[in-house]
This record gives sequence, C-alpha cells and structure tokens, in this order.
Amino acid sequence: MTRKTLYELQSENVRKTYLFIITFSLILFAVGYFFVWYFNWGITGIVFLAIFIILYNFIAYEQSDKIALASVGAIPADPEQYYVLHNIVEEVALAAGIPKPKVYIMRESQPNAFATGKDPKHASVCVTTGLLQMMDREELQGVIAHEISHIRNRDILLMTVVAVVAGLIVLLRDVMLRSMFWGLGGRRRDKNDNGAIILVIIGLILSIIAPLIVLMIRSAISRQREYLADATGAYIVRDPYGLASALEKIGNYTKPMRAASDATAHLFISNPFGNADKLFASHPPIEERIKRLRSLTM
Repeated sequence: MTRKTLYELQSENVRKTYLFIITFSLILFAVGYFFVWYFNWGITGIVFLAIFIILYNFIAYEQSDKIALASVGAIPADPEQYYVLHNIVEEVALAAGIPKPKVYIMRESQPNAFATGKDPKHASVCVTTGLLQMMDREELQGVIAHEISHIRNRDILLMTVVAVVAGLIVLLRDVMLRSMFWGLGGRRRDKNDNGAIILVIIGLILSIIAPLIVLMIRSAISRQREYLADATGAYIVRDPYGLASALEKIGNYTKPMRAASDATAHLFISNPFGNADKLFASHPPIEERIKRLRSLTM
C-alpha cells in the first residue's frame, strides 16, 4: 500500500471538500428546482435558488466553524478560569507547529471534544466541562493533541462543512414533509393533481432516505482519520498513553450528549451517542483505538 505524506493528505482533504461542495450544490439545485416548479415561482425562483446556493456555499466555507460551535452551545473559554486548558492548547499547538487555535467549552457532562475551522490559522478547539472534570493533565493533553492533529492534517474543513451540509439535508426533509402535510403550493390541484402526487412521493422518499444520507455523510469522513489523529497526536506529545487512558474513561461514560445531533456527531473525538459499533458508525471502535495507541512506540 502506498504511504502518503502529510502534505499529500492535506491536499487530498482540501480536494475532497471542494468536490463535496460541488456535488451537494448539484443535488441542492435539483431539489430546489422541484420547489420552484411546484410553487410556480418561474424564472424569479430559479434566480433566487442560484443566489441561495452561492451564498450557502460561501457561508459553509467561511462561517461553518461558527455555525458548528453555535449549534452545540459552545462558548469561549475564559483564559483566567480555564488557565490550564489554555496552557495545554498553547503548548500542544507549539509542538505541532501551528498557531494556537481559539478555545471553547461546552457545558456538558459527557467527556468529549472536537476541533473546527477552515484552516490552521482559523481553527477552534472545544472541550466539554465533563472532560475537564474527569481528565488529569496528561489525559487532557492527549485529547487536545488529537484535536490539534485534525487541525494540522486539515481534516477540520471537510468535517465542519459536512456537519453544516448534513444539517441542511435534514432541514430540507422537514420542509418537504410540512409542505406535503399542509398541501402547500402555487399550482391548482384541480388542474394539476399530478403535481400533488409527485410531491407526496418525493416527500415520502426523502423522509425515508434523509436520515440515511446523513449517516452516509458521517461515515464518508473516513474512520482512518481518527486513527491517524490518534497516532499523530501521540507523536506530537511523545506519549500515546495519555490519550489511551482518556479514551478509556470516555468509553466508560454511557450517558448520551444532549447538544449533539446526527449532523455534528462525526466532529467529536468519540461518538456522542455512545460507542456501540453500528452500520455507518461515525467513529471506529474505541477499544481498537486504545489497542493501537498502546502498541505504539515513541
């Protein structure tokens, strides 16, 4: 198997992000065109649809980190109150050779963390209060090193854009179902019953496949990236055991996270809904990650 350098992996992740945005734009235009036709909005509707897609892609690229942070209720971590956290983030970022990312916290009892942003110069790291309470310094350093690795490997842009896009897929599903339920539309039912029938069929199909699409998008963020971030983080701090111990504690915590959603689950260091190994799981088995870390030699 051909081994790829860090720079090749970074370039590949950037290309995948652009490819994902283009593919999703085409899907969004197809769905949007149906709305334009059904509500009889004509050329004006198509123009507004094109503008919406352009603006949405711009926002997804430039503001996706802010959207992801806001969606889970993350707030900036006060430098004085969370001095140790800021200190660890700064020293790990220095060791990784990237600027110190912004630091956020989530008031959530489940121990977890994630990184977001479009590049290392515009990145953020977020940890839960539960993680801070449960981990010692070595374990917290291991978790932060994992997230810093996602930033250095340029995983974060694709991961964050996918979270925003997955959320829109669910939103489109809900709009479609509500339109179908209330019988909304600009076309007259007595002259064009076929339109209503088509809406019912598309609405039912979308309501079934939308959750599957979200799961597929999550699993499309390769689980190998979690293994890579584990290993890279361990080498940054020259210690695989801190992260292994942290993952063991995280794996033993079974209460689901309140603020997480299907759209954002893949962002976290561990599945916020639990560690059961399921089809389209957003993370590799935590036991396997621990095993690999403890087999590393520094």
